[in-house]
Amino acid sequence: MFKKASKQAQQIIERTIENTSVELKVSQSSVIHSISSGTAEVLGLSDVKMNELLSFKNNIMGVVQTLQKDRVGVIFLNNADSLKAGDKAKRTHRVLDVPVGDALLGRVINPLGQPLDEKGPIAAKETKPIEVEAEPIMNRAPVDTPLQTGLKAIDSFIPIGRGQRELILGDRQTGKTAIAIDTIINQKNTGVISIYCMIGGRGAATARVIDDLKKYQVMDNCIVVVASGEDEAGLQYIAPYAATSIGEYFMKQGKDVLVVYDDLTAHARAYRQISLLLRTPPGREAFPGDIFYIHSRLLERSTHLRPEFGGGSLTALPIVSTEAGNISAYIPTNIISITDGQIYLSTSSFQKGILPAIDTGRSVSRVGGDAQLPAYRNLVGPLKLFFSQFEELESFAKFGTQMDEETAKQLRRGRAIRSVMQQIQYTPMPVETQIAIFSAVNAGLFDFIKPTQIAIAQSIIDKVLHQRFEKVIHQIVDKREKLDEKITNELLKAFQTAFKKEKVIFEP
Repeated sequence: MFKKASKQAQQIIERTIENTSVELKVSQSSVIHSISSGTAEVLGLSDVKMNELLSFKNNIMGVVQTLQKDRVGVIFLNNADSLKAGDKAKRTHRVLDVPVGDALLGRVINPLGQPLDEKGPIAAKETKPIEVEAEPIMNRAPVDTPLQTGLKAIDSFIPIGRGQRELILGDRQTGKTAIAIDTIINQKNTGVISIYCMIGGRGAATARVIDDLKKYQVMDNCIVVVASGEDEAGLQYIAPYAATSIGEYFMKQGKDVLVVYDDLTAHARAYRQISLLLRTPPGREAFPGDIFYIHSRLLERSTHLRPEFGGGSLTALPIVSTEAGNISAYIPTNIISITDGQIYLSTSSFQKGILPAIDTGRSVSRVGGDAQLPAYRNLVGPLKLFFSQFEELESFAKFGTQMDEETAKQLRRGRAIRSVMQQIQYTPMPVETQIAIFSAVNAGLFDFIKPTQIAIAQSIIDKVLHQRFEKVIHQIVDKREKLDEKITNELLKAFQTAFKKEKVIFEP
């Protein structure tokens, strides 16, 4: 009896073993050797990869930043105050990534893809590594389509193309973020997806930006990535890379994307803090020697793809802060050399109330002219030359010397151009209206208009253009044709008639 029961038990055990699949998992772990503010050194882990995630107790995550012979440097992505030397560190065998896809549209997230807007979890079906190689040169197409900002001073003199990298720089409180937000607002009906990446800013500033995007009804086509000044330096460091990976997903779907990095000065400081804590040798201004590389590998990912590779574009507007207008400082010069041009905001112009406070002499676009609408390009070339000559002439006119009629005419025309280029925030202007206004300026229609009437005259032109010249708008925007002399004269006559009818006030 006993032998029979024993045999049955043995058979049961054998069947159980046969029906049981055992999967062996190898886990590699080590311990924290030393820990400091937002960083740590972990012993061993000889097989760990760069940018690999490590897990610690209390759901604390870190990412491998430096690789040494017997230890690795780790930056923490959340608060690590509860950790101490000797605590366990475990490999995840997963490179740092971020959720991507349409589920992110209209959301406010941190660089890890976690929601910050109390709208619940993000139902993203796909993730992408935050660090990838930039697209090869052979996959890229020329920049040939304008990205209209709605700002006359930029769209005319410093045009931006889709796929371009255009730096915005200037001192604090000169309107750098305002230009970026106006550009995002102007993409409302263009199909361009906008990503606003806040790095190291105050929570109140981020809240204002989000409120503005909601107020002007563009939030549904935007993604806001936030790493505030209160967050760990590691989170601030990965923020622009995460935002770029999100944008690249849409670009490869054939869509046009605009990414604003606000700002890369704070990003550089966060990286300096991380590097010095991980004992990277400092170089100029205590920044590590690879500070140029971290920004170049970020901005190189902005491009316009050829149709066979998706045909989308990723346009970058990095923002950089200067001190006392010093654009020759280390970080500004680095990023100027990486980008395709810069928009420089002048403190003196801002103080005079000239808004946007763009210094056209120091600002340049190395690509956008090729993408500018033909009607605009044909018009603005001579206008820009005239304006630069006017600025030189105006500086001499301040001495009060007697002027001939031709010089006085140049000064009047130059002041009219400057007055027209001024624009209050949140009032982007359609490109066809800009072209019509500058045509009127070029013809001298604004030379004697009273300064207080400039805005009224511009609104009259906009009204006349959209009510009576729809075919001209189609010709400019859709067919991308130049305006011939006959059509230009018809426009100018209509504007003059409207000025008289609306009783625009002229100076004697």
